[in-house]
Amino acid sequence: MVKFKLLAAAMFAAATALAPSLAYSQAASEIVPATPLPELPRNQTLVLGWGVAGGSSVGTTNPWVLPGYTHQEGNNLMWEPLMYFGIYNNSYIPWLADSMEYTSDDFTSLEIKLNKDAKWSDGTPVTSKDVVYTFEGQIKYETLPYHTQFADIVDTVTAVDDLTVQMTFKGPAPRFKFEVLTEKFDTGIPIVPAAYLEAQEDPTKAPGRDEIPHSGPYDIVAWNANQKIFNLREDWWAIAAGRMALPDVKRVVVVNILTTPIDTVAQRIVNNEFDSSVDMRAQIIATILEQNPEVQSWTGNESPYGYLDWWPNSLWMNTQLEPYSDPNIRKAISLAINRDLINEVLYEGASIATIYPFPLYPNLQAFADSPEVKAEQAKYNPGTFDVEESARLMTEAGWALNGAGLWEKDGNTFDATIQAFESIHGDIAPVLAEMLRQAGFDSNVNFGTDAYQNMVDGKAGFYMFGHGASLFDPYEALNLFHGKYSQAIGTGAGNNRFSRYSNPEYDAILDKIAPLASDDPAFIAGAAQALGIYWRDTIDVPVIQWLHRIPYNNHYWTNWPSSTNVGLGTNGAFWAHTGMLVMAGLKASGAE
Repeated sequence: MVKFKLLAAAMFAAATALAPSLAYSQAASEIVPATPLPELPRNQTLVLGWGVAGGSSVGTTNPWVLPGYTHQEGNNLMWEPLMYFGIYNNSYIPWLADSMEYTSDDFTSLEIKLNKDAKWSDGTPVTSKDVVYTFEGQIKYETLPYHTQFADIVDTVTAVDDLTVQMTFKGPAPRFKFEVLTEKFDTGIPIVPAAYLEAQEDPTKAPGRDEIPHSGPYDIVAWNANQKIFNLREDWWAIAAGRMALPDVKRVVVVNILTTPIDTVAQRIVNNEFDSSVDMRAQIIATILEQNPEVQSWTGNESPYGYLDWWPNSLWMNTQLEPYSDPNIRKAISLAINRDLINEVLYEGASIATIYPFPLYPNLQAFADSPEVKAEQAKYNPGTFDVEESARLMTEAGWALNGAGLWEKDGNTFDATIQAFESIHGDIAPVLAEMLRQAGFDSNVNFGTDAYQNMVDGKAGFYMFGHGASLFDPYEALNLFHGKYSQAIGTGAGNNRFSRYSNPEYDAILDKIAPLASDDPAFIAGAAQALGIYWRDTIDVPVIQWLHRIPYNNHYWTNWPSSTNVGLGTNGAFWAHTGMLVMAGLKASGAE
């Protein structure tokens, strides 16, 4: 069981350094209130332990300033999309738009109808001009996150009237509405204010600070390297429009914990100083729940404590580099992984280990359960644990066990070093390394600062990393392995496509199903065939679904999302695009 460091002096020093404060030292990029902020009681203030300036430049609130902007540090309270998606309700949540529908059977046109009550923080309406400006900016500016999708797929964008936008596409685009225009987890785009950005010399360099009009419910009022503070705008358009009730949370404080030991963060949850924080490993959150009964996880106080995130993890490897270029070698590695034991040791029997490169959300679970996928699964048995079969494949490939019980060839043992991140893989990576060692692979874990760069560079060994792609259908996850993205050794892997896999047979299948809707039988058949090739070739070795084990403190705030309180159906991370819905939906507990 994890023990917290409870030395009074150390805890006092940490708490003092990170405690919310309204005193600031001015720096060039800081946001400093012109007059002292009014004090608000703790029971009107949401305090979150997260990063500040971990992924952003202090003062950057303009979503078009990249690098420099991130939605993950509270800026999601300022910006809104046309629609959100509730993954656990498997449904769209209309927001700035009342509707967003394809108007042709072949998915080559789409119409957007805006909510008539939507307004910017300066009181001006959100109109089709803002939507057109947002979309045309994605086409024009290569630094914007969806530039490639807009430039390659969108043909025309037209404002029909103040509340109607018509889009046409260069070809069928059945996934554009969901993948690009809808916010969920960390994907999708917010709508930006045309009038403000048009007036900037370069809209991709204007930081925005506390000046940029925004449609979301909170204003940024203070920001330095230690914290960010947002205050509620009670004239938020969504209240009058009936989208949400007036939030109980009047102020949000995001406290910088980037350099804080996780046990210190945990203790601040226990002490009711933090209302929520970054997600935790299983033992730590179990200890928090044990010490403070007012704290809950997604699954209450029961294992596995977390909800299914969109980032299932595999052992990736560079398929262009020997010996990892041999599919039989990759299969031998997969056969050495005991997924049942992973569930038992790390997740108290919960079925978290996986054979899929996508998370089993409702639509994807239905795909995984389809007869087409089950047939491919029966053919390739991707979850099998069989050390003897692993040894047979290694022997056939010319490897032999040396005196130390490790696979060796030409005087070298098999490099099975796992590149990983200690803060999130500290539990699973050592377990995997031990399994591989027992199967004869010379495995250890590199938690060093060079781990990610080694993945990007395609170095020898394995890369513990996720597939941040599919949420609704399997196409985007399968598309991670399309040959057009396969980069040569010596170049960067390209958007975390570490496998560098290339197979014309596989590519042809993906190209054929790309124009088809998710429920088209031809799409399901083709996607199942592509998944079969993923298993046949063991492009990477799927290991676990990813969990977010986030502590939620009910002392001051209730109505946190959970498996029994899915609400609008969004995931429970306050740092995701949908985090605004979580924070604005909290209810005051009544505690003083």
